[in-house]
Amino acid sequence: QVQLVESGGGLVQPGGSLRLSCAASGSSIFRRYASGWYRQAPGKQRELVAAITSGGSTNYADSVKGRFTISRDNAKNTVYLQMNNLKPEDTAVYYCHTYYGSAGYWGQGTQVTVSS
Repeated sequence: QVQLVESGGGLVQPGGSLRLSCAASGSSIFRRYASGWYRQAPGKQRELVAAITSGGSTNYADSVKGRFTISRDNAKNTVYLQMNNLKPEDTAVYYCHTYYGSAGYWGQGTQVTVSS
């Protein structure tokens, strides 16, 4: 069983920055399996924001390219999402996701609100 714990969300003004963290309970999970960050705004479907493969390749939703960066620290079993130049439309609950074997696991989510 894999547990993912997100942190780092909060209220920020437009143009501001936040860094989300996702810590995994097991060792070497993110180094061995693909993981990513998703978000879900009220009334909308959950969407992929950024992903990172076991080899370190990354991809991003068009709406966040150039503003968000996904990274990981294998020693800390943690994946990060650095979010810069935040916009009101980035407001959502952000979820961490990883694969482990054939199963997928989600974190509990962390709220990000971008508002003046």
